[in-house]
Amino acid sequence: MTFLMWILAGVLAGLLAGWVVKRGGYGLRWDITLGLVGSIGGSWLLRSLGFYPGAGIVATAIVAFIVAVIPIVAQRKFLVSERPTEKKDAFWRWGLGAVLVALVAWMIFGPAQQPAAVAAPIEERTYAVTPASVKVKAGIVTGEVAEMKVAERVEQGSDRIVTAAKLTGTLRLKNTSANQTVRLLEGKLRYIDTMGQPIKLEDARSEPIIKFTTYGSSERLDPGQEATQSLDVDFPAEALKANRLKEIRFEFAYIPSQYREETVNFAVSIGSGK
Repeated sequence: MTFLMWILAGVLAGLLAGWVVKRGGYGLRWDITLGLVGSIGGSWLLRSLGFYPGAGIVATAIVAFIVAVIPIVAQRKFLVSERPTEKKDAFWRWGLGAVLVALVAWMIFGPAQQPAAVAAPIEERTYAVTPASVKVKAGIVTGEVAEMKVAERVEQGSDRIVTAAKLTGTLRLKNTSANQTVRLLEGKLRYIDTMGQPIKLEDARSEPIIKFTTYGSSERLDPGQEATQSLDVDFPAEALKANRLKEIRFEFAYIPSQYREETVNFAVSIGSGK
């Protein structure tokens, strides 16, 4: 908008030159050209010197018009032309003048540009899980679900849910057998209410299924081996209500099999060195 004001000031100076000083010019095109040279050059000069009008559209227009008039005054003083004023110049001056006045009036009194909508800040709301860590044991597999917490992202002010609640934590499992290996299959979490019934997730949300990380090439835990992986599953909004959630059940399946170690001997010989 400011650059446009400098352009308009240059055009206005060129138009007024023919009305204020009727003789001595080279016509409308030269007057407008000199006005633009003055306004654009003045804008560049003021920016370079650090003096730039910041008091609004009126101050900008005044400064722009003053610097636009300078080349026109210099031309009338030092390069005076004896060219007579042409009628078509007067016609174009009045026509362009009317357009210019309408444009400036629209800029000043027209509808103000609405500021861009500012996105509401997003905050992460965290809910503590008590206890945060629990021990688990299923046959020869023991472990711990630790560092549990529930978090959701909401829009400040409106409390609109941006990211639905999730349960996160760390799952650690260990094969305590001395002679069996364990192949982990799949796990599932169930959220149980005070009546002993499962709390269902909202529509379009994923069941809290746990896909165990591959431990080695056969997805197994050998005797004494431990495994750790992150826990990140959907959590029902209903369970966030006070006195609604009673317990979390962790169900998982595994296949035990006999662990065997055998020794195979094979004969070798070493040739003489060369």
